[in-house]
Amino acid sequence: MIPAAVSVVIPAYREDEGIQRVLDRLLDAITVDVEVLVVVDDEADPTVAAVAEHVGHDTRVRTLVNTYGRGPANAIRYGIDAACKPVVVVTMADGSDDPRLIDPLVRLVERGVVVAAASRYSPGGQQVGGPMLKGLISRAAGRSLGTFARVGTDDATNSFKAYDTDFVREVGVHSRSGFEIGLELTAKARRLRLPVAELPTIWLDRTIGESSFDMKAWIPKYLRWYRFAYGPQLTVDQVRDQAARIARLNNGAAPAAEQDT
Repeated sequence: MIPAAVSVVIPAYREDEGIQRVLDRLLDAITVDVEVLVVVDDEADPTVAAVAEHVGHDTRVRTLVNTYGRGPANAIRYGIDAACKPVVVVTMADGSDDPRLIDPLVRLVERGVVVAAASRYSPGGQQVGGPMLKGLISRAAGRSLGTFARVGTDDATNSFKAYDTDFVREVGVHSRSGFEIGLELTAKARRLRLPVAELPTIWLDRTIGESSFDMKAWIPKYLRWYRFAYGPQLTVDQVRDQAARIARLNNGAAPAAEQDT
């Protein structure tokens, strides 16, 4: 049996104050073979120096400079493309996610699910802190998708998920802004009728720095992926075609050819 292995992708923007603690918690909690990819938009981001100073010659941790465009979606996409393990986990640099859940999420993907979600809204899960309106909207979206679209999780919008790397590369990532990717890939798995599973998690709002989540700008984009989760089974080509159309709406004038990369 091939040993479990995971690439952990962390999009980071000026997270020098907290990234060292986050890395310590990750490396302490994860027992499977791991590479940690901290993805920044600019070599001058102070996160780069903070990571280098803290990890030294630890080959498990790499800092990557995203060349796909600024923002968390492009950083996540760049990290996934650079991942070399069969499972990829996306987690945040602010310490809000519980790294002890990564091992069991990886095991779920090993057992055959293509998306394993850390769920704030399933029994045993909890969200502590954060803007009230954002939490209410997120909970309503997650619960309704879980109940009516049967996506396999009550927390499709949470970014903290594990993915089968081959699945992600087959369907592609079309989001280019915000943190849409978790919802996008969950919706794609549902339209392909591929298995999605979840484990409860306790999410803690960040205590260092400020969130870059712009709810007003990103809600319309989330809604398009939300609607996409409903509907009959599609082929991979059909999923990619429909996702490219959503991406063109979400990303404005981005060239059609770019949406399929």
